[in-house]
Amino acid sequence: MKYEPISNEIFTYNRKNFVLRLKPSAIAIFHSNDEYPRNGDQGFLFKQNSDFFYLTGIDQEQSILVLFPNCPNPLYKEVLFLRQTNEHIAIWEGHKYTKEEAQKASGIQNIYWLGEFDVVLHSIINYAEHIYINTNENDRYAHSVPYRDLRMFEALRSKYPLHRYERSALILRDLRVVKSSGEIELTKKACSITRDAFIRVLKFVQPGVAEYEIEAEITHEFLRQRATGHAYNPIIASGKNAIVLHYTENNQVCNDGDVILFDFAAEYANYNADMSRSIPVNGRFTKRQRDVYDAVLRVMRAATQLIIAGTVMTEYQDEVGRIMTGELINLGLLDKHDVDKQDTKMPLYKKYFMHGTSHHLGLDVHDFASRYKPFEAGNILTCEPGIYIPAEGLGIRIENNILITPDGNIDLMADIPVEAEEIEEIMNG
Repeated sequence: MKYEPISNEIFTYNRKNFVLRLKPSAIAIFHSNDEYPRNGDQGFLFKQNSDFFYLTGIDQEQSILVLFPNCPNPLYKEVLFLRQTNEHIAIWEGHKYTKEEAQKASGIQNIYWLGEFDVVLHSIINYAEHIYINTNENDRYAHSVPYRDLRMFEALRSKYPLHRYERSALILRDLRVVKSSGEIELTKKACSITRDAFIRVLKFVQPGVAEYEIEAEITHEFLRQRATGHAYNPIIASGKNAIVLHYTENNQVCNDGDVILFDFAAEYANYNADMSRSIPVNGRFTKRQRDVYDAVLRVMRAATQLIIAGTVMTEYQDEVGRIMTGELINLGLLDKHDVDKQDTKMPLYKKYFMHGTSHHLGLDVHDFASRYKPFEAGNILTCEPGIYIPAEGLGIRIENNILITPDGNIDLMADIPVEAEEIEEIMNG
């Protein structure tokens, strides 16, 4: 891992909260992510399962966590199984966790090698009534590949058919969305690295530069500061490319007079930032570009004020839509009389602002959370309104990350330039 060591207090705290919600006489089993083939003899870079990392802090493949708080054998109340290294693995793949290192990283004292898993599990599982299985229940996910936890579930159900099987996701959906102080600090670090990359880009961009060159500058800054990498595929969308919401080709030249829409952020220790900015290629907004930019910024600031404990996502989005509608009327993109007659189920503002304003943020960029549960203290949400005008080849999106506290909210990206004047000043400095 490139990032600095993390205090295991984060993961000890997460496990404590998780087991408190288990049914009596329950065992919970979590697997690390699969390793995926990239081509004939290479694999993709390993990315840890978010739930597994949330509970262990272990960033290594072929690992298993077993939690059995009522286990009659105290050795197996909390157990971590790791891949046992050897001289061949050390030479070809590098260092793997020792038992002592895994204890320090996770806070789990009972560490065993993976080859002991079946024997240990069989010795205790029949003392449990419930078996909790970890499934991906993010409602943005469509299951097509039988990942490791699902394969294990099928094997367990065949071997132990009379146990009662439960879903860990129901617990984790409530827990993961409320960030501890340690998780907030890791998110702040990701935001800080993202800020430095944006400042670097502001000083680099000029007419004639290619989108991929800008991406290279961002990547350089991320890795220089020990980020895991990009939180997601970066969007460097100049001119009409900004109309494509998930444009990631990043292969065009940035032309004088155009605006570039950026959507990029760092991942640090598996925790993500998520930032959008829009800047003029030549360092100066035209009047029209500035008018649209300022409209989006006003919506972003108004929406940010709504991100507080108790807010309901659907009601929040409706209110942001009303705010955006007013701005679009002022820009001449919507007619007030048409708006008065619109179908409220298909509001006219969606022609120019077709995506949601916010999503939860954490170990997943679109973090695991209920879209129906009111916001609560400890949530981190994005705030990302945008206006996209195909006829003008112009797309503007501005996005910051907002932490809800008991006393209101805190903008974790408040120190990242967002005012048009500041952006122009840095670009022309």
